[in-house]
Amino acid sequence: MGASVERVRRAYQRLAEVDRPEVWISVRDLADAEREAGLVDARAAAGEALPLHGVVLAVKDNIDVAGLATTGAFPSAVPPADADATAVARLRAAGAVVIGKTNLDQFATGLVGTRSPYGAVRNARHPERISGGSSSGSAVAVALGVVDIALGTDTAGSGRVPAALNGIVGVKPTLGLVPAAGMMPACHPYDTITVFARDLPAAVRAARTMTGPDAADPLSRAWPADVRLAGAPRPVLGVPADDDLASLEPFARAAWRDATDRLAEHADLRPVAIAPLLAAAKLLYEGAIVAGRFHAAGERVTRASGDAATGLDPTVAGIVRGARDVAGWEYVRDRAELDRAAVRARELLAGCECLVVPTAPAHPTIAAVRADPVALNARMGTFTNFVNLLDMSAVSVPAASTDDGEFGVTFIADAFDDQLAVDAAARFLGVPAEPWADAWPRLAVFGAHLRGQPLNGELVALGARFVQDVVTADAYRLYALDTAPPKPGLVRVGAGGSAIAGELWAISPSALGTFLGALPPPMTLGPVTLSTGETVVGFGCEPGALDGARDITHVGGWRRHREGAR
Repeated sequence: MGASVERVRRAYQRLAEVDRPEVWISVRDLADAEREAGLVDARAAAGEALPLHGVVLAVKDNIDVAGLATTGAFPSAVPPADADATAVARLRAAGAVVIGKTNLDQFATGLVGTRSPYGAVRNARHPERISGGSSSGSAVAVALGVVDIALGTDTAGSGRVPAALNGIVGVKPTLGLVPAAGMMPACHPYDTITVFARDLPAAVRAARTMTGPDAADPLSRAWPADVRLAGAPRPVLGVPADDDLASLEPFARAAWRDATDRLAEHADLRPVAIAPLLAAAKLLYEGAIVAGRFHAAGERVTRASGDAATGLDPTVAGIVRGARDVAGWEYVRDRAELDRAAVRARELLAGCECLVVPTAPAHPTIAAVRADPVALNARMGTFTNFVNLLDMSAVSVPAASTDDGEFGVTFIADAFDDQLAVDAAARFLGVPAEPWADAWPRLAVFGAHLRGQPLNGELVALGARFVQDVVTADAYRLYALDTAPPKPGLVRVGAGGSAIAGELWAISPSALGTFLGALPPPMTLGPVTLSTGETVVGFGCEPGALDGARDITHVGGWRRHREGAR
């Protein structure tokens, strides 16, 4: 039995064991999923590289999966989708197998997970408490171990709040990095597809697989040429000033104190007054931006004859209907206010790699939300609503599990600084930092730019990322040059050469150009062949610089030479 078939069978066994029908809106027949898994195993056996081989996937039911209806948690006569959403297609091409579509707050409007005619989705660890929405079913399917990864969507926090409340990881990319083609909008243009997983590396691998422009989505975006692939070894992280934490329940406040103590082990913390960001967050529901909700679901809500008869959630219907009469000038006014808020946010966070916040201030019971559905829902978005409005990226990770509920923290970074958020979250969790943007030039360094050497800070300042230790092919000689600071010169000689130790760094095209433009003589950049046979850009030197230079090839590398010099 192949890995994919075996994992699919375990998923369906687990699905039966947990007996949580409210998590799902539709589930594929086991036989259909097994057939697809068998094809994946055959592809792998034939030698095809499948980075997600053996991964089982659930998809929020506002994202298209071929052959399954996309309901948005609104029961109606909906034909099956003709094709997968781009994100789903990319995951399946990489080896993932979809087993079903998950429940959600209707039309992806809510942060509680109770606004669905298919039932309130109970929390994975505290069944009397909310699961968080709108991506409730996806988060719980992952937390219960039914699937390995699940797709959610996020406009106001729906890819982060359910992650925190179920003790899993939620990755919310920069808007447009993951194409939205095949996703039902919630509040255009502030929606994005997100990923849930039980561990951070798995979530990033899935996000990486889905990333990249798509002509079918006019708002999809590529990584910019100057993207930062890594930050400082010990970053500066912004944290909310005490006055901005008034919404935290006692258990959450205690968990936040513990979390900041952990953060301080790996980063320098800087209090930031985030009141302007919290004010901007209110524009999503209390301002004219809510008009996007009517654009997304207004026609279906308007056609409905009555909430009870049609399966409309009354709270959702009220929000959508209330968005109908927003004036055009009001929308333009609030969009302009968001532009100003985005500038203010970047001013506040200047010098910080990330802002770290509690993902949610509370973990209410289902009964409490039913008694006060609007106010508690709004409270859940205190630290999440502003992120998409201000074009930022975010990663939510678990931080504490208590009898009073689950608590998570979110690492928020600027647009396209997704990797910085991932790296900070990885340090907090004590797990490997999986690279997200990996298709970048590789630069081989052999001297003063090695880690721990005097010029390594130049690479770090450009956002370059250490990849691995390497050695060259047996075709090079190394010389100690008379420079300040001391540097080696690597020269390809063919016969009589040796393998020289170095490091491989990933660097963006723009940063590589900046680095080359500032390179002082006699250093050069050119092709260097590694022991693996791969050719990368690497350091060399002008031939004239070798006059009088000492041959240090026999020591095998610059670091060993410098250690010997001490």
